[in-house]
Amino acid sequence: MATVNVYLTFNGNCREAFDFYKSVFGGEYPYIGTFGEMPPAEGQEIKEADRNRIMHVTLPVSQETILMGSDSISDHADQLVMGNNFSISINAESKEEADRLFNGLSAGGKITMPLSDTFWGAYFGMFTDQFGINWMVNYDDPSKMEQHP
Repeated sequence: MATVNVYLTFNGNCREAFDFYKSVFGGEYPYIGTFGEMPPAEGQEIKEADRNRIMHVTLPVSQETILMGSDSISDHADQLVMGNNFSISINAESKEEADRLFNGLSAGGKITMPLSDTFWGAYFGMFTDQFGINWMVNYDDPSKMEQHP
């Protein structure tokens, strides 16, 4: 079965965003590299303004899922629309974990739906984090799921 990993693109603040996500999820970066660390491609020169931008970063958030990201290079920054074309959905293993993740990731952001029990039997909430990324946090309580097939 396939796993779902999310790739986020930023306009120069990828490192800041990933340091924040790491502070919530924990763990270490198996890889983080800048455009300036890339081997030079024939006929392509990295502008000085882009040398410290993140070319690629990975952050494992579970055994199955890796959060990945990069910065756009400055020539393409005007084409980047931040955070309005997707949501990252997290399915927590407990109500306590849902609260911790929701509260941690929503810090400095905008809550669009506070965590609460839903008519479909889940504990669910939505927000946009301080970096403009949309998130959904869900906990499927097994005792309530039995009542709501």
